[in-house]
Amino acid sequence: MLSFWEHKTFTHYDYIIIGAGITGLSTACAIKEKKPKATVLVLERGLLPTGASTKNAGFACVGSFSEKQSDLELMGEDAFLKLIEDRWIGLYLLRKRLGDDNIDFQHNGGFELVMQKDTVNSDKLYDMNVLLERIFNNKVFYEKPELVERFGFNKEMVKTIILNPFEGQLDTGKMMQTLSNYASILRVKIMTGAEVEHVAELPGTVSVSVKSGFNESFTFTCDKVAYCTNAFTKTLVPQLEITPGRGQVICTSPIENLPFKGVFSFDEGYYYFRNFENRIILGGGRNLDFETEQTTEFASNSKIVQQLEFYLAEMIVPNQQYTIEHSWQGIMAFGKNKLPIVQKLSDRQLVGARLNGMGIALGSKIAEDLCKMMLE
Repeated sequence: MLSFWEHKTFTHYDYIIIGAGITGLSTACAIKEKKPKATVLVLERGLLPTGASTKNAGFACVGSFSEKQSDLELMGEDAFLKLIEDRWIGLYLLRKRLGDDNIDFQHNGGFELVMQKDTVNSDKLYDMNVLLERIFNNKVFYEKPELVERFGFNKEMVKTIILNPFEGQLDTGKMMQTLSNYASILRVKIMTGAEVEHVAELPGTVSVSVKSGFNESFTFTCDKVAYCTNAFTKTLVPQLEITPGRGQVICTSPIENLPFKGVFSFDEGYYYFRNFENRIILGGGRNLDFETEQTTEFASNSKIVQQLEFYLAEMIVPNQQYTIEHSWQGIMAFGKNKLPIVQKLSDRQLVGARLNGMGIALGSKIAEDLCKMMLE
């Protein structure tokens, strides 16, 4: 039972954000930047952000050539270009808000491995560069076959490499810690271990019921609420078209004289890896077992992990000594197309979710759009 003081001080806010990941915290910060006197509460069911914000591989990217080619065919030119522009703007907003040094942002480029069984369509590569020049004012994709040997990849498996010099990488932990610290400086109230069970729109307000420790339940009220829980949003808003996608990730021990830096992908982006200092972080492989990986449960998938280990040993760093020191999963959200959901459910309830594995790039742009709608 709440005391008089708790009712008076802790239960009502101007805005409540559900989810303390990249999108949720960025939305809270955007509101406070534009309206400093507003009271903003962020509710997070985990002690850390639950889905993928602290579990991703740290790709600050707009995507590989084959991924973009697939997106273009799926979405059409207008939607495709908007998504790319939103990712590019989102990365700019993230870096501007937090500062490159604070998130260990490195501009080492992106590299797509083209397998021996595949070919590079030069005409489509040219057309894609012409299309993307509208956003980047420069050529984006370059074929660089000489990089296969320079980076030490298995030449019997990798035919050539497509370079994207606009890609970057960052430290996921530093990013989220810096974002959380910045939100606190702006006097955003963050409550972790607070699982939202029910949201109800009442005359003149929104009621948010939360389960916390000791089997206690609390009810907060606010003027407006935003759902920023990505793959977990359907628990609270079941009518949305969102499919969860679990991502398996492994991380090696330090590898002596690691010959490459940057973010790498292959198989239309379903596999991705990067260096972190002299380690390799490798993830992906959902396409091996889509049905099993359409889940919000955190668990290892041995079939996928074995394939990750195979690519690591046979293709990425053949004849190198290392061990697998870390293994984990992140939960992403996907839809029939690649566009995120950013919309009003009512005048008082909004949602920003379904980031399709592009949370680092899109989170800050979605937050700006949500902020604008919430302050209307």
